[in-house]
Amino acid sequence: MSIDATPQSDPLTTDAGPATLTTPAPTRPPRGGAKPAPKSRRRTAMDTPMPPANSWAMWRRGLDWPTVIWIGMVHVFAIAAPFYFSWQGLAVCAILSVMTGSLGVCMGYHRLLTHKSFQTYKPIRWLLAFVGGLSGEGSALTWVANHRKHHAFSDKEGDPHSPRDGKWWSHMTWFMPNLGQKWHKELLNRYAADLMKDRMMVLLHKMFLPSHIVLGLALYAVGYWGQWMGLDGGWRSGLSMLLWGTGVRMVYVLHVTWMVNSATHLWGYRNYETSDDSKNLWWVGLLAFGEGWHNNHHAFQRVASQGHRWWEIDFTYWVILAMEKTGLAWNVVRLRDIPKGARPA
Repeated sequence: MSIDATPQSDPLTTDAGPATLTTPAPTRPPRGGAKPAPKSRRRTAMDTPMPPANSWAMWRRGLDWPTVIWIGMVHVFAIAAPFYFSWQGLAVCAILSVMTGSLGVCMGYHRLLTHKSFQTYKPIRWLLAFVGGLSGEGSALTWVANHRKHHAFSDKEGDPHSPRDGKWWSHMTWFMPNLGQKWHKELLNRYAADLMKDRMMVLLHKMFLPSHIVLGLALYAVGYWGQWMGLDGGWRSGLSMLLWGTGVRMVYVLHVTWMVNSATHLWGYRNYETSDDSKNLWWVGLLAFGEGWHNNHHAFQRVASQGHRWWEIDFTYWVILAMEKTGLAWNVVRLRDIPKGARPA
């Protein structure tokens, strides 16, 4: 059964206009004549409606080859990983999945930087943004900008990844068209302007690929000289750590994140009536560290917890609560903080 709820306003993710329009009282014109009307804002590529997802216009520039090669390479690593299996490699894969997926993407990119569901110290913000970058999903700047745009146009024209444009489009082909550097720059300036003012965030954006190279070399080195971990050492152990710690781990984190974009707008149940197709999907909730309770999130975007029923497990929120208990997080937005008129009856 759905509950009618009015989603809260979020100035970072909605284009809310004034509630009322009033006519000002007439005034005497200033001496020397009336002042010229202010110039309208310069139109940019972001003001041009996106062409349909499956149209020639969307793909006319071809593929975004750096992104396509990156995603392809990660999947090749994952396919090769079983041939170099080790329990140590699997353990590293699991640990880094939680670090980059839950702490980096879900808590850092999503709830902290995109929606400001809680506050923390600047070094922790930067650390979470760095760890989120190691997920392979792009820098904090690009991730936050795309996600804020998704909320501004959720399942409508302008949504970067709505399943209404196709299941596979919403899952993993939406970022493959080459839209040009100008379009990407304007995307960041419009939807991640606050992060663009943070020099460290800009630096992490530039260091996205180098940070992955350093991590890959470090994992290989740990495996190569890994006798202290019980590994045989040598190149096979090095490849085991590299392939499981990067390939398998990134493929897992990438696809569970993409399932939030695709699956939770297609299947599941709804606790709230929202203007989009968002739904709660239990298995995505478990795999994606609590992000699968997507209808709850779309109804109340700034609330730190995405599990609103007792059985809707939200691992990432538990970490936020632990940070709050230890003084590392504050101003955590809870469901009870939402005005009563916007809450379910």
